[in-house]
Amino acid sequence: MKTNESNAMPAATAVGDIIPRTVSRELKFANGTAIGVSNRWNKGQYCSILTEAGIVGCGIYDLETAAEFSLAIAICKGTPAKPLVEPEDLFDSKIVGATPQAEAMGISKGITGMQAVELMLRAKPAKS
Repeated sequence: MKTNESNAMPAATAVGDIIPRTVSRELKFANGTAIGVSNRWNKGQYCSILTEAGIVGCGIYDLETAAEFSLAIAICKGTPAKPLVEPEDLFDSKIVGATPQAEAMGISKGITGMQAVELMLRAKPAKS
């Protein structure tokens, strides 16, 4: 990995981003607050919105494994031409898959990521 020798931090890319990086921030919704996360590395990225009840994220999440652990996960899918990079990119993206636990909250294919987050915020999380 290339580093900036003066402080051993990862080198900046041509657009000024430091790679790898992770950024999180509070996002406010009608039904509550969630945490938006963006992770980037050389030639890759993913984003998600974390609620108390589950996650709305990009297509990097494996729904089969999440369902095996009884997790509420709903995913949107970007394209190479328009990847999902920041959590706000999920707002207008369409849900393309969800675990049974997310579906039990009313989340279904075709709704927006924003609608899925609002449903998760309204839902009571399952006790483990």
